[in-house]
Amino acid sequence: MIANVASFVPPEQHDFLRKLGVGNSKTLTDQKIRQIVPLLKEKIQHQALLLSPKKYNQVIASGYNAVSVKVALHNQAIYLLLQTGVQPEKIVIDAFTSGKNYQKYLKNERNRFDFPITVEEKAEGKYLAVAVSSIIARNLFLENLDKLSQEVGYTLPSGAGAKSDQVAAKLLQAYGDQALQATAKYH
Repeated sequence: MIANVASFVPPEQHDFLRKLGVGNSKTLTDQKIRQIVPLLKEKIQHQALLLSPKKYNQVIASGYNAVSVKVALHNQAIYLLLQTGVQPEKIVIDAFTSGKNYQKYLKNERNRFDFPITVEEKAEGKYLAVAVSSIIARNLFLENLDKLSQEVGYTLPSGAGAKSDQVAAKLLQAYGDQALQATAKYH
């Protein structure tokens, strides 16, 4: 599953965010993320999108690849946030591909906007809006991983590895192939 969030953080919210401990989400525990997200969601204008594993697998099967899916989600979240009337000084995306590659995939997207995008490495550590987005996205991912775990009756680990392989084998044995398509990136 992929969670994507676009956030608008004006300068007057910087002190609030720093006091809250907002920074690189990779340095925060999941417990801390779950604790501060309600305040972030209340105070910060944002747009959150979630692509379930089932929908992700359908989109990949229709011809998208992992990068083009992320570009589409980023673009849609930013587009929807801009539709609320926010006027950012700059739009920054934490690099998951090159700026050139991002622009290549962006040409295929329907909802476009005339605002330049900066694709920057380690942006989460440099821009509070990117950090807020990552924190809210991580929480959305965790909430939906918990929900999916309850639905299938197994604790689904995040990411890949031996533990994920073991749970996948149990799901496959218990429910068959459709269980994996509903709970994991299938490609």
